[in-house]
Amino acid sequence: MAEITAALVKELREKSGAGMMDCKKALAETNGDIEAAIDWLRAKGIAKADKKSGRTAAEGLIGIAAAGHKAVVVEINSETDFVARNDAFQDLVRGVANVALSTDGTVEAIAAATYPASGKPVADTIKDAIATIGENMTLRRAAMLQVEHGVVATYVHNAAGDGIGKLGVLVALKSVGDKEVLSSIGRQVAMHIAATNPLAIRAEEVDPAVAERERNVFIEQSRASGKPDNIIEKMVDGRMRKFFEEVALLSQAFVVNPELTVGQAVKDAEKLAGASIEVTGMARLLLGDGVEKEETDFAAEVAAVAKG
Repeated sequence: MAEITAALVKELREKSGAGMMDCKKALAETNGDIEAAIDWLRAKGIAKADKKSGRTAAEGLIGIAAAGHKAVVVEINSETDFVARNDAFQDLVRGVANVALSTDGTVEAIAAATYPASGKPVADTIKDAIATIGENMTLRRAAMLQVEHGVVATYVHNAAGDGIGKLGVLVALKSVGDKEVLSSIGRQVAMHIAATNPLAIRAEEVDPAVAERERNVFIEQSRASGKPDNIIEKMVDGRMRKFFEEVALLSQAFVVNPELTVGQAVKDAEKLAGASIEVTGMARLLLGDGVEKEETDFAAEVAAVAKG
């Protein structure tokens, strides 16, 4: 059996928001497996599915660039928000996003592409900026969407300037319809994605592993009711239908008009566009998402400096 250390309990507390004793018990029940312990806590109604660990670590900016039927979103991290407000850094993020348009949208291809202002690869240009600005920076993530016919709409939330901010969204609409209508509904859908962070465009596209994990949690929760297995199965099926409605883009209640689903809103837009509209892709990058920030004790640091 795995040793249940204080550090392991602390990590589970940060990830789940549950109490120390509950976390210790969950780890004991799952042989120290953090993810299994989270599911155990959720099944007992102690932890929520959307609880995230710690605070986002990385500062920096998200950059978006678009041209023709293509758009790209990139994340460039810095150590502090102070640097993210630096004009030189903001220009770098915009420049890298524009360079990314000429690549396949992967981080590797962007890093190797030539940055026009320096004549060097993007990776070397970022290294030069590190030396100039005096703070570590990284090109962390990128995504690209394109359509043969239609638009790739973009949205930047918490904008720090033109095409840069803390959250960037792309959504691809395939259609031969009116471009203004497509751009309008596309931007609204992009704003919706920024707000709700759907897992997939359609229910059938949700990661099977994620769906199975939810089903297992629902089964454990339903068994606590003491009802027969056939009733439990119906309860779980109902909760899974609700789960898919909540996490699949087209079945979500549209934030612009909650009386419609996103799918219905797109369908209604077809009348104005004069052609069918298909949502073929989406990308959402939230600055620092998934990166843990090292927390420091400022008072202890000052005391240490004072002691020499």
